[in-house]
Amino acid sequence: MSGLLEVLVLHAADARRAVEGGADRLHLVGAPEVDGPSPPPDVVAEVCRAVDVPVRVTLRLREGFGTDGGEVVRLRGLASAYRDAGAEGIVMGFLNGHGDIDLQVLGALLEDGDWPWTCSRAVDQALDTDRSWRRLLQLPRLDQVLTAGSARGVEEGLDELIARARREPEAAALVMAGGDLHPDHLPWLGRAGVRAFHIDLAARPQGSWKAYVDTAQVRSWRILVDDVTRPRG
Repeated sequence: MSGLLEVLVLHAADARRAVEGGADRLHLVGAPEVDGPSPPPDVVAEVCRAVDVPVRVTLRLREGFGTDGGEVVRLRGLASAYRDAGAEGIVMGFLNGHGDIDLQVLGALLEDGDWPWTCSRAVDQALDTDRSWRRLLQLPRLDQVLTAGSARGVEEGLDELIARARREPEAAALVMAGGDLHPDHLPWLGRAGVRAFHIDLAARPQGSWKAYVDTAQVRSWRILVDDVTRPRG
């Protein structure tokens, strides 16, 4: 089985180009930044109509990875609206006041529905990464953790990602490497058992949010992902 390539998109035009290049799944955000806010439901519907691959949508109402009980009702309403609009799943991650994965908020959001979800790079911002991973594994329907191994990106976190994947098979199955991911990182991650990869600015000419996703750049990543995840005889 080939690896998973997820591309971050902002609108339907990005989405179509990403799929043409070979993206397996799309991550839709509401503004041109990696940790952007939630998009409007009508944009989600437009993107889902434009492509035939799964679309996951960021669930976030404020900058950063904090939230509070007062926002949970709004967040649950958004999650429901995104599913009604055609989203396959949600991308979310919240930290509590102790810099830990917020089990209370995430648990409340997961009470309704049956959608799968990706934990965002909140895990990279946690004070104790090992503890946060253990807390994440308590939650239902989690099937991907977007992580760079470091808050500063994969270049800084590569050794951590490789070590975690090698010593924790359960974590390796969940890791989706992303955050300034570079082609040179893929062989190392692939050998460690990582099979899912996320690109954002790497899918755009000159790494600029002003440019649409480029089909050829996505295709080059598709080839790389297939190569490093291909079973070796």
